[in-house]
Amino acid sequence: MKKLTLKAMVAIGMLSSVSYILMLLNFPLPLFPNFLLIDFSDIPALIAALAFGPVAGILVELIKNLLDYFMTGSQTGVPVGHIANFLAGILFILPTYFVYNRIKTKKGLSIALVAGTVTMAILMSLLNYYIILPAYTMFLNAPAMADSEARKLIVMAILPFNILKGVIVSLLFVPLYVRMNVWINRQASI
Repeated sequence: MKKLTLKAMVAIGMLSSVSYILMLLNFPLPLFPNFLLIDFSDIPALIAALAFGPVAGILVELIKNLLDYFMTGSQTGVPVGHIANFLAGILFILPTYFVYNRIKTKKGLSIALVAGTVTMAILMSLLNYYIILPAYTMFLNAPAMADSEARKLIVMAILPFNILKGVIVSLLFVPLYVRMNVWINRQASI
């Protein structure tokens, strides 16, 4: 594993701050439930992962969610939403990082972003079904959802939302990557 330098740690701190600010600028999308909020806070984590390695991307996701939890709290008292956001971010940036490291071209970046989007969407659907939705109902003292009701919510809302979020974040990341390509590659080679 690559050891993080002081320069990398400073960059991780700065990218975490930007990611936290972007997380505050979240908004719901029409046609989706109001608890599904889109934000662009995974972009700095993706930059950190591509420039400094997967640990840097994970740290940006972790710091962003810790900052948000301590500053805004959670409606359940337990950071279930923050844990879900952390997992979704990791499930998006890690496949993207590993695929892009194998195919370091613009086409490779596109394939990597698609891999990250698909991985995040599928695994977050499973995590929502088995862990996240039951945790929300337990901590909110809400009646448990029937299996058919939970499956319908995941298939009709959560899965399409995560796919759409991955596509939007990817479309915003590509032009940013084109502008930062030289810097990212220079940091990755050090």
